[in-house]
Amino acid sequence: MIVALIVACEIGFWVLLAAGLAFRYLLRMPRTGLALLLCEPVLEVVLLVVTAWDLRNGAEPNWTHGLAALYIGYTVGHGHRTVKWLDGHAAHRLDGRPLVRPPRYGLARARHETRVWLGTVVAAAVAAALLQLAIWYIGDPGRVTSLESWRSTAWRAAGIHGLIALTYWLWPKKTPSGGAGQDAGTDREKAVR
Repeated sequence: MIVALIVACEIGFWVLLAAGLAFRYLLRMPRTGLALLLCEPVLEVVLLVVTAWDLRNGAEPNWTHGLAALYIGYTVGHGHRTVKWLDGHAAHRLDGRPLVRPPRYGLARARHETRVWLGTVVAAAVAAALLQLAIWYIGDPGRVTSLESWRSTAWRAAGIHGLIALTYWLWPKKTPSGGAGQDAGTDREKAVR
């Protein structure tokens, strides 16, 4: 049941996102589009409530409950960035606005990758907190080993992502010589801020 709900939430995420962007740019109804985009966190609340209800009704804690916590964590850590990125692409394709790309070279790229990694740290923290709450809620150390393994999986993913982000600081990609391929995305990113 939980896996089906996770799949439904993921499908719902993309349906709400597509509908929100369509209302915003194709139908020129930005408020309705924004309202649809703001409904997306409701999906995670539903998943959280159903997962807690499932555990309360005596379901054996297993990998599906851990996956639900990681899914919610990912949405909290990266959902806003994902929506913003897709909104930028929709604005470019459907409204003719310039496309803002992340920086591709040097320290600007390293800072960008660090911000993305911080989203993964937030995702791991949210998932770990939800899993710890579930562990306390169940209260039986013999039944929560799968939840504990998911907690370490969340932090392991954040650690691996952190190592990848660190490589951008240690070995920054250099701008091609001669000005060809200059990173215009950096200037546009500064203008957006």
